[in-house]
Amino acid sequence: MPKIYTHLTTQERAVVMTMRDDQCSIRSIAKRLGRAPSSISRELHRAPGGNGYDANLAHLQSGARRVAPRRLPKLHADGALFQVVRHYLKELWSPQQIANILRAMWPDDSDKTVSHETIYNAIYLHPRGELKRELIACLRHHNQIRKPRSRGVDRRGQIKDMQSIHIRPPEIEDRLIPGHWEGDLIKGEGNRSSVGTLVERTTRFVVLAKMDNAGTRSVVDSFSAVLNRQPAEMRKSMTYDQGREMHGHKILTERTGVQIYFADPHSPWQRGSNENTNGLLRQYMPKGSDLSIYSQADLDAIALSLNTRPRETLGWKSPLVVYTEHMARLQLQADSIH
Repeated sequence: MPKIYTHLTTQERAVVMTMRDDQCSIRSIAKRLGRAPSSISRELHRAPGGNGYDANLAHLQSGARRVAPRRLPKLHADGALFQVVRHYLKELWSPQQIANILRAMWPDDSDKTVSHETIYNAIYLHPRGELKRELIACLRHHNQIRKPRSRGVDRRGQIKDMQSIHIRPPEIEDRLIPGHWEGDLIKGEGNRSSVGTLVERTTRFVVLAKMDNAGTRSVVDSFSAVLNRQPAEMRKSMTYDQGREMHGHKILTERTGVQIYFADPHSPWQRGSNENTNGLLRQYMPKGSDLSIYSQADLDAIALSLNTRPRETLGWKSPLVVYTEHMARLQLQADSIH
């Protein structure tokens, strides 16, 4: 069966008519022609004759369909909507601004609204000439050719100087040495409130941070405060997603000594401990609730409750017990060195 679809030829339609007259099944006809059964079925339903399938009539109808006029696009050059868009472009409005004002002007008329992508396509797919040059000149960057984002790196909101999770030391992946954390934010109703969550990978010990908002400064200040309550030996690294709130990751490293690594986009399994913990925290802070009502003392109490619950992955010990055992070992090592 060909990989690229082609229309039935006159000869193939003659075979369909002959085999259909012989009461052959659709599947047997499709097998004979090397076509999909669905193609043969559509052909038979599309052009029935008076006494069955008529190959000549089907061929004539196929030709008529191919030359039939197609529906004009919304932004065809002779349309009124195109002139409205052109007017706003000459006012140096961006396609996004134009698309939004059209929705505001005609919220209940889809024939008079278009997306910003449709506007871009109308500009760049327009035939070469003075009008196309005029429209491109109205755009901010005046690019003669539009390059799809799929052909390059998506730079929207990219975090500067970030270290990828793929260059983390093996000791972090193995969970053998404590002091490596996973971080995230959980959001409240309407994303208007947030709580920072930190989970130590080896012990599953949880630390929560009150956030005034989800801005970079608030996130850096809050995470710095709760991380610096932990001993320096337990502040080695943190793995985070590529949320915009982490644009200040270098400042966080300077304040705490914690090296920040960033997971791949849309890869929550790379921070599995944190994702699982966030699910457990919803028992205390349900989705859709206002998280701003919790003080840092309230969050510390919730973290303590979670840290004293036994965990199967820790041999039914609690995170607090395992964390304390690691702290004791670190103290013994320090004493032996002195």
